Amino acid sequence: MTAERITPSPKVSLLEFFGTELRRLRTKASWAQGELASAAHTTQSMICKIERARQVPSIEMSESLDAALATDGHFARLHPLVLAYAYPAWFLPYVEMEREATAIREFQGQVVPGLLQTEAYARALLSTRRPDSLDDLVTSRLSRQEVLERPSRPRAWFVLDEQVLRRRVGDARLVGEQLERLLSAASEPRTVVQIIPDSRGVHAGLDGSFSLLSSSSGEVLHLEGFFEGRLSIDPTETAEALHAYDLLRADALPPCQSADLIREYLRGLTTWGT
Repeated sequence: MTAERITPSPKVSLLEFFGTELRRLRTKASWAQGELASAAHTTQSMICKIERARQVPSIEMSESLDAALATDGHFARLHPLVLAYAYPAWFLPYVEMEREATAIREFQGQVVPGLLQTEAYARALLSTRRPDSLDDLVTSRLSRQEVLERPSRPRAWFVLDEQVLRRRVGDARLVGEQLERLLSAASEPRTVVQIIPDSRGVHAGLDGSFSLLSSSSGEVLHLEGFFEGRLSIDPTETAEALHAYDLLRADALPPCQSADLIREYLRGLTTWGT
């Protein structure tokens, strides 16, 4: 059965539809999740996440599922529809470039970067605007973290204002789990996390958060906005952003001292509510 002959129920998101289709065709083939994972060169955990609509599948994964289940391109044809639903049109190009990046640099002045957020933290942030499809928004955000989990992962550098550590996004347990996630990320060889302490006062990131993606095609700048962000490949703008990022790194605490500051905030959670 082809994608053109199947339409999801209005009550079911395209991400859920993709998952139910995968489960239907896997069951039809009399395969367990582990068997499909082996045939599609992935993990049982990944198959489980996709079937439960907890992971936005990549085009490579969609093609692997088609090959394993002999579905004549069914999932590859569904993939662009899923992406269009999962990410805003203005953000989709960034997501695609993020997957191809060899280096990621990000500055955040208010919240933990999406690539390092826990599920509970992401849910708490995204719920503030009362969206119609909170589960899909959370899944879409967490799915981006796959770029930091693959063998050929990019080098990543995150500079955060100390305000990020101080912000109460949820209760002490939620924030504690998020701070532990920051420490875990910082311990990875290809990831650096630095904190700009309050004592620095003004710094080059006060105009807003931004990120830079490096790849064989060059540099891409993403500037955050209230309704939507803006992408730029203009050499002048990307050069200015790289210069600003160098200044931010210079103002930030070294990685080891940054980790100590995160631990200090982690210990301080015991006083919340007192």
